[in-house]
Amino acid sequence: MTPLKLYPPKPDKVYFFGTCLIDMFYPQAGLDGIRLLEREGIEVVFPDDQTCCGQPAYTSGYHDEARAVAEAQLDLFPEPWPIIVPSGSCGGMMRTHYPQLFAGSGRERQAEDVAGRIFELTEFLVHVCHVRLEDKGEPQRVAMHTSCSARREMGLAETGPALLKQLGNITLVEQARASECCGFGGTFAVRHPEVSAAMVEDKTQAIEAAGADHFVTSDCGCLMNIGGRFDRKRLDGNEGQVGGEHIASYLWRRTS
Repeated sequence: MTPLKLYPPKPDKVYFFGTCLIDMFYPQAGLDGIRLLEREGIEVVFPDDQTCCGQPAYTSGYHDEARAVAEAQLDLFPEPWPIIVPSGSCGGMMRTHYPQLFAGSGRERQAEDVAGRIFELTEFLVHVCHVRLEDKGEPQRVAMHTSCSARREMGLAETGPALLKQLGNITLVEQARASECCGFGGTFAVRHPEVSAAMVEDKTQAIEAAGADHFVTSDCGCLMNIGGRFDRKRLDGNEGQVGGEHIASYLWRRTS
């Protein structure tokens, strides 16, 4: 795998940007991401005042509102430490769109500085920590879903699978629709629910057809959408539905 950027040596300290969905729905994924970093000997700093990266407003076309939300995040990271984000979509927003959002403003240089220190969690574990994992779990067939933003904005289609391949007791299965969107897409799922529902149905069928016992993803929006569809199938009486979790929780659970 060829990194898309020059990576620094492993630092002593990092910031952790937890994301809204982790804060509200999947706090365990955030805690497990922090534990993975701390196990590598890194001190993790979690700024208490962090909120949203601004992506929902930005992708809905409300750039002024997105700028106001994003601006509140810029002052949270004054030290020159890497900023670890357990989400490709939030990481893509902060790394790619913050410089665009603040171009020509008095915060442009600060936005560029923050953007240059953004690392998605799996990216950081692979390319900066060079983590080595020892699997302590039972044999399992696992499908990986990489979000559209992680795949296309951050170029990180391979970092999640690279970590999973280190787990000796799992078989990483390839789903037929691996590169396709799950249908969440932030506000897309709200504005186009019928299309979103059809997309996630295709995704869950592909995961099932691959023979997966479990699926993991590095984005909680995708986890909510795909996992929610599997839960719905289970409630409708379809047995043997696939479970899922954030890759941070999966890696911590299998290796601790």
